[in-house]
Amino acid sequence: MTDAPAPSSSPESPYWVRNLIVCLAGSFTTIVAMTLLVPFLPIYVEDLGVTDHAAIVQWSGVTFGATFLTAALVAPLWGRLADLYGRKLMLVRASLGMTIAMSLTGMAHNIWQLLILRLLTGLLGGYASGANVLVATQTPKARSGWALGMLSSGVMAGSLLGPLIGGALPNLIGIRQTFWLAGAVIFIAFLATCFLIKEERRMGSRAAIKQKVRWSAIPDKRPIVAMLLTGFMFTLATMSIEPIITVYVSQLVNDQTQVSLMSGVVMSAAAFGAILSASPIGKWADRFGHWNVVVLSLLAAVVLLIPQAFVTEAWQLVLLRFLMGMALGGLMPCITAVIRHRAPEQMAGTLLGYSISIQYAGQVIGPLLGGFVGGHLGMRAVFLATSLLLALAALYAWRTKNAD
Repeated sequence: MTDAPAPSSSPESPYWVRNLIVCLAGSFTTIVAMTLLVPFLPIYVEDLGVTDHAAIVQWSGVTFGATFLTAALVAPLWGRLADLYGRKLMLVRASLGMTIAMSLTGMAHNIWQLLILRLLTGLLGGYASGANVLVATQTPKARSGWALGMLSSGVMAGSLLGPLIGGALPNLIGIRQTFWLAGAVIFIAFLATCFLIKEERRMGSRAAIKQKVRWSAIPDKRPIVAMLLTGFMFTLATMSIEPIITVYVSQLVNDQTQVSLMSGVVMSAAAFGAILSASPIGKWADRFGHWNVVVLSLLAAVVLLIPQAFVTEAWQLVLLRFLMGMALGGLMPCITAVIRHRAPEQMAGTLLGYSISIQYAGQVIGPLLGGFVGGHLGMRAVFLATSLLLALAALYAWRTKNAD
């Protein structure tokens, strides 16, 4: 199966490099803002009047996850509106919405206001996912894997640096001021998006677009279904390990005072590996085919997951997680590229929106599944079960690839 574009593929923008740079900077900024509250969220929850320790933990989890819940629910809607009114407009909406929501979060006076504002952040946000759609539709096909890989690296770098910045800033300027500063930085991304991004759009009325946006407009649905399921399986499998990492690391280190530090290193290792590999793998995929990279990345992850169940030292786990991150770094950009090349122009945003929602679902279900398996069958079972899921995903992707 080749990565053939749909008959109505979008025009290639002469501004695609500039668009990529702005989207990369904006995505990095917004992801930092989304994740910088991780270290101090329990402190902020306590400052808002929650005093019971168990309640603080519970509200921290609820308020953190609320943003991703609403983001998952509205991603297809924003994708649909992007098809109708333009991808740039959705980035302008997202950056302005996050500027307002993030600034207001620093003004919350009770826990319910914080919860509502976190829900609002997910509802109005979605800059990184919108940037993914714009870059996918405006970049030449021959460079799409590389461009999406660069964008993915920026997102992962933001998710790594966000908690580090969030751990330092409150001590310097205060918690509320940290939110206001984040809002100000996102506002800069809003201005850059408004004035620097140039979107090339196909001529035609919105009424005509509405008539064409149907599932039946896709001549061959199997590749898109395969990529949607692969994205879900990937996020479910990788996130299933998150709840048990700290407990697993505690069994590998002698000094229990180092568990938190080593757990952070283990969790960061995979993301760091993915940052390094996303763009090179995307460039390789542009040359040798996105399907091939999807299958090979999944198989490499399977091979690297199995020994993680049998490590005896923490450094072994760090090394294997780093290598797995490198193997999977280009997977999501390739999934996005396959969907984009197979989707009609009028459905690109909608289908990529569904892809994002399905990945969010995997991020929610994965930790629940991993915690259940780890609690009932042991830590090793989580790694082995995860490797089995990715093996099934690789098999399905390979069979779909060869069925065409």
